[in-house]
Amino acid sequence: MNQKHQEDLSHIRSMMERSSRFISLSGLSGVFAGLSALIGGLFAMKLLQDNGIDVFAGNRNYYGKGLLLQLVIVAATILFFALFFGVLFTVRKSKKLNLPIWTSTTRKLLLHLAIPLLAGGIFCLAMIFHDLIVFVAPSMLIFYGLALINAGNYTFSDIKYLGICEVALGCIALFFLGSGFVFWMLGFGVLHVLYGLILFKKYK
Repeated sequence: MNQKHQEDLSHIRSMMERSSRFISLSGLSGVFAGLSALIGGLFAMKLLQDNGIDVFAGNRNYYGKGLLLQLVIVAATILFFALFFGVLFTVRKSKKLNLPIWTSTTRKLLLHLAIPLLAGGIFCLAMIFHDLIVFVAPSMLIFYGLALINAGNYTFSDIKYLGICEVALGCIALFFLGSGFVFWMLGFGVLHVLYGLILFKKYK
């Protein structure tokens, strides 16, 4: 009888977890988002080197409008592939678990993710507008980390730890402004891959 009660309680907890948290998030989304960032980052690094900028030197360099436009295109491409893989693996996992994708929990997750990201995007655009390019990479990491922490209430709690790491990395990058691009690759590339693998192994 006790075993039956335990099974019932376990089933109830599972149902509550499914209804209150978005569990279709796939670790593979993080892995491929990180790989996209690393590949795009290496391409951007090549662009910078072609323009005489050494990202490892720690210098506060000048970015011309042409170079900035190229970097924006690279960033947009990275974002596109990150979103593409995110949707692809999320839909695949959702079908595997026989779960609906668009629910009230999904809407809450996206809302709490979007608010810090939108504010951070506007802040970064303002930094570019005022030629304060060196603050863009740290700011992106900090606002992205805050978005993950905010959204962590509606999905796996591990996402909060990724967010804390992103914020910490962004804060450190503020003291090494000339090397912000390196911290950007570490945060959006390496950390994503590592946490993606952890999530995949833990929740597969």
